[in-house]
Amino acid sequence: MKIVVTGASGHISGKLAETLLKAGHSVTVIGRSATHLEKLIAAGATAAEGSVEDVEFLSRTFSGADAVYTMVPPNFGASDWKGWIGGIGANYAKAIRSAGVKYVVNLSSVGAHLPEGCGPVSGLYRVEQALNALEGVHVKHLRPMYFYDNLLANIAMVKNMNIIGGNFGGGENKLSLVSPSDIADAAFEELNTLSFSGNSVRYIASDERTGTEIASVLGSAIGKPGLPWVEFTDEQSIQGMLMAGLPQEVASNYTEMGQALRNGTMQADFKANHSVTGKTKLEDFAKVFAEVYQQQ
Repeated sequence: MKIVVTGASGHISGKLAETLLKAGHSVTVIGRSATHLEKLIAAGATAAEGSVEDVEFLSRTFSGADAVYTMVPPNFGASDWKGWIGGIGANYAKAIRSAGVKYVVNLSSVGAHLPEGCGPVSGLYRVEQALNALEGVHVKHLRPMYFYDNLLANIAMVKNMNIIGGNFGGGENKLSLVSPSDIADAAFEELNTLSFSGNSVRYIASDERTGTEIASVLGSAIGKPGLPWVEFTDEQSIQGMLMAGLPQEVASNYTEMGQALRNGTMQADFKANHSVTGKTKLEDFAKVFAEVYQQQ
């Protein structure tokens, strides 16, 4: 099959493209710069250099594809982050309709069933809605949990303050976590067979741990077994991100997402109706955390 993969220089899309190529599919990878796609080109992929903000480019690239994998890249410079995310979803929908693509696997997020209150994930709600409105197109939305890799942003805090935490994760409530590798595996399973129909959702979770457990496992991996998880106030969360150099728009959205994790609304649908299926556990990620920790 001919499959187009967006965001191919990222961890998830890159692994997905490699796996699709090994399975014998014809793969076109989209990226802003072909130099970031050299490994995939060497493996047999066709590179399409351009921007997901360019509907004409997307339409040309999607033309003739059996399926596309869509994801919204990060944009910390957006003045309206949710609106920008939703706008990329609208671009994808226009290009898919124009190109006549019939199958889409879309990287969304846990919490994307909620139109408001989940920070940047509320933008992904708009993406899902734009794709669901396409007539005659089968769409599978992947809704992963909280990324393990997000915890890497706490390394400076761990080094300088000997704590880890956020405005969520306190008490005995378990945070559902996911590995990018497990997301890539799920995306491959869907694209390799195209056995889905209509508009459907697949949740992806690798593990579930309390904040205290997360701190303990990561702390032990870096030689700080007593590392505590600290739940910050929303104001402390925003100020900490601003001091780290994040724009106000991004800090506010991340804090809102933390609120949704804290009050349980973001993960409620998953916990009520789904279960952990990923294979990468927190202890596996702790090795990665320790490697990055030592390098910084």
